[in-house]
Amino acid sequence: MSNILDEILATKRREVAVAQAARPVAELQAQCRDLPPTRDFVGAIRARHAATELAVIAEIKRKSPSAGNFRANNDFDPARFAASYAANGAACLSVLTDQDYFGGHLTHVAAARNACALPILRKDFVVDAYQVVEARAAGADAVLFIMDALPIDEFRELEDLAESLGLAVLVESHTEAQLHAALRLRTPLVGINNRDLTRFVTRLETTLELMAHIPSSRIVVAESGVENAQAIDLLTKNGVKTFLVGGALMREQDPGFAL
Repeated sequence: MSNILDEILATKRREVAVAQAARPVAELQAQCRDLPPTRDFVGAIRARHAATELAVIAEIKRKSPSAGNFRANNDFDPARFAASYAANGAACLSVLTDQDYFGGHLTHVAAARNACALPILRKDFVVDAYQVVEARAAGADAVLFIMDALPIDEFRELEDLAESLGLAVLVESHTEAQLHAALRLRTPLVGINNRDLTRFVTRLETTLELMAHIPSSRIVVAESGVENAQAIDLLTKNGVKTFLVGGALMREQDPGFAL
């Protein structure tokens, strides 16, 4: 699995070039102007915290490079999963849209949005401004920035674009150096990925080690490795109140019930 992130990013740049040729960004921008306002992704999380509840960003994905298939193709229904998550306490949704490595698609965002009232994160590997506009046009309310993917100055420009479109930003780090760069962005949502995306090795302790560097004004989102109630207990005892959970739910028959 070594260098899998570099492989994914190279694939993503090729995908963006193909998408731009097929549908120019001006066309996407025109579509965005006719859309209703985005749902308040950050507000949904803060509302849970205000009620002294944990906030879970529940994820919809078909497969992953590290875990293989979570669902058979005939048992993957983003709308059904979204409705089940909403009925069982999710604060927000995360929808994987990467096709080659995670079995996702942009249409899954619209399917999830039409099935519930929860705000939706388009989870993908952003390497170009086109993808931010594409996310808004697809019906997403937030986008993910993975600090390993681009220099911080490019992400600052992309954050300006996201904000102009009404999109929230979840910025994701795995190392202390990445985290210090991420904190140069304005977004309150600071994700700590317990999984090293270059090797797909997961350590839950990564969140605990990096939390001390994050100001209390930011919202820490623990990502990857949150596989059971024991992991939740460990992280909550150390001050984490927001979690992004995917594989542990998607491999269950009813992901919402598992949540």
